[in-house]
Amino acid sequence: MLKFTKMHGLGNDYVYMDCTKNGVPDNVTSLAQFVSERHFGVGSDGLILICKSDKCDFKMRMFNLDGSEAQMCGNGIRCVGKFVYDKGLTTKTEITIETLAGEKKLKLQVANGKVLMVEVDMGEPILEASKIPVVASTSPVTDLKLQVEEKEFTFTCVSMGNPHAITIVDNVKEFDVKKYGSILEVDSHFPEKANIEFVKIIDERTIEMRVWERGSGETFACGTGACAVAVACHLNGLTENEVTVKLLGGDLNIKWNKENNHIYMTGPAVTVFEGELL
Repeated sequence: MLKFTKMHGLGNDYVYMDCTKNGVPDNVTSLAQFVSERHFGVGSDGLILICKSDKCDFKMRMFNLDGSEAQMCGNGIRCVGKFVYDKGLTTKTEITIETLAGEKKLKLQVANGKVLMVEVDMGEPILEASKIPVVASTSPVTDLKLQVEEKEFTFTCVSMGNPHAITIVDNVKEFDVKKYGSILEVDSHFPEKANIEFVKIIDERTIEMRVWERGSGETFACGTGACAVAVACHLNGLTENEVTVKLLGGDLNIKWNKENNHIYMTGPAVTVFEGELL
């Protein structure tokens, strides 16, 4: 039997497993697909494994609902911080997590012995086209024009350890994210596919967004996406360097610290339930 914990950050929900003692389960790709299935499995946006690390406090491995392994998840890593503290795997309130997108530093905000909010140092945004990666002739990429049927989109591209393409739309609430996101995700300009963010600027300190995540479809929230959106909007002179990003699942605070060029994301982490896979 495999024990698991269902958690979410702003509705971006994952199944979490402690692999620090017994290692990674066999057939992890098919396991991720099974637990993610909302009718026949647990139901989630994917699977996150918490493992031992040789260089950090813990290592996080993340798998999308299609079984593909992803580099990072901002909402997911906040829940990793809550998981390891609430379950007594650490007593520290400042921890480091190894990810495929590099080492991430977390500050845990604790009340009554439980983690409620987590600040994540997401590192520096990547703006060089070849490193995002995106096929473009200039860096930073702020004017990538792509045509989908009758619509032309202008994208700014940013990597936060995974590739994001951000575009401004008039009405994000009624926008057909599934139609356009599914096509743009696999556009030939994105060699490793891309997360697609559709954004409306509310004011210089507030952004509204919806996201189509590569390998998962539309989700309630995307932490790396919120960071990428904050970078893109500030880069284009649309917002300040600290903003509230409003997602379907709730709000994230994102700050681009110009002194060290790091992005800081602060938001909640919630445990939903625990169980066992037979």
